[in-house]
Amino acid sequence: MYEVEVKVRADHEAVRDRLAELDAEPLGTVEQVDTYFDAPHRDFAATDEALRLREERDSDGAITELTYKGPLVEAESKTREEIESEVADRERVQAIFESLGFSPAATVEKERTRFRVHEFTVTLDSVSEVGEFVEVETECEREADVPTERDAAQDLLKSLDLDPDDGIRTSYLGMLLADGDA
Repeated sequence: MYEVEVKVRADHEAVRDRLAELDAEPLGTVEQVDTYFDAPHRDFAATDEALRLREERDSDGAITELTYKGPLVEAESKTREEIESEVADRERVQAIFESLGFSPAATVEKERTRFRVHEFTVTLDSVSEVGEFVEVETECEREADVPTERDAAQDLLKSLDLDPDDGIRTSYLGMLLADGDA
């Protein structure tokens, strides 16, 4: 599965107004705490991969997901292969990773408000220590379908009065780590 994503910095209030005009379906708000891990056998920053444990909380409770993100597959978006699975016990999974030599690299905390517009999820992200962003994403099964889906995501950005040319390919983790180095 490929996650096709375009992301820009944006003022959320203006985007909320445009989403209302587009009759976007509100999907709710969640808080996420993402812990990223360094691997003992390769440098994920160099290979453009990520291994993440995500705790997601909403009014119904919390879940934890384990995610592997492969390298970006194109220059125009943040599209990458993504493999994900829910886990029953976050602490035990982290203990397994640490026992195998994986170490926590950083934690990214964010509040996400999601909307459905056709086959896309539009997410208003408030990321601690990083800022406000809008992501438009969808999924496709074949890498050959990525350009078509990316173009459609960029068209949706335009309909939200956002400029796809302002797209950001850097992850929130990368932004957070870059800000920490400054």
